[in-house]
Amino acid sequence: MTPDDNLIAIDDPDDPRIADYRDIRERDLVGRQGLFVAEGEVVLRMLATSTRCEPVSVLIAEKRIEALSPILRTLPAGIPVYAAGQAVMDAVVGFPIHRGILALGRRRSVPDADALLSGLGERALVLVLSGIANHDNMGGLFRNAAAFGVDAVILDETCCDPLYRKAIRVSVGASLILPYATMSGDLVAGLELAGLETLALSPQGETDLSALVPSPRTAVILGAEGPGLPADILSRARGVRIPMATGFDSLNVATTSGIVLHHLVSRRV
Repeated sequence: MTPDDNLIAIDDPDDPRIADYRDIRERDLVGRQGLFVAEGEVVLRMLATSTRCEPVSVLIAEKRIEALSPILRTLPAGIPVYAAGQAVMDAVVGFPIHRGILALGRRRSVPDADALLSGLGERALVLVLSGIANHDNMGGLFRNAAAFGVDAVILDETCCDPLYRKAIRVSVGASLILPYATMSGDLVAGLELAGLETLALSPQGETDLSALVPSPRTAVILGAEGPGLPADILSRARGVRIPMATGFDSLNVATTSGIVLHHLVSRRV
């Protein structure tokens, strides 16, 4: 479409057509009935071209229309683009939104974890997350997963939502394009059933990361900072540690993922 095809001027913050954008911080907490909010130019570009998520509508500041024209042209036909003055946008969302770019989206489908894993090829790298409750960390994990070519991300049922607004923003849109699914029940059993060598990161791991040569099909499990991975997972997966200076034994989980994924990709057989 051309930028003007579905451009709709908004001059009233109470316009019912943009009700889903109202007070987005508060609505982050209560949910949006299957919708999510994407924020910023890079994330909008990801959403516009994603095969896993689809845009529902866009709300932008009038001053951004010309600069965003190349992205708006890639939106599917019929997607409404609401344009408002900065003061109106700020009143709608409930705080000064300097980027001036928001969009509503939804996942096209919610894949089954077993089906996602069974569809992987003979060479596969899977990032598995257990107990990740911090949205900044979740976004960083997805960003690293995309950067290092992870084939799928598996979450346990205690993880936070990768499509929470802040997680999407920190991921730079990676959570909109990476295949991911939530696995219920026994993570290690499900990964082994899919034919994946299962690695568990822990300061107590028996194998130094530098010495690890991964198999062609590998799953690496990361846990929350502080509690780490449950003992049941650590006892059944191959434990891997990142050697550190004396007196220090932990890294931010997103930082850990970057180090581990880089090593696994560079040492792949």
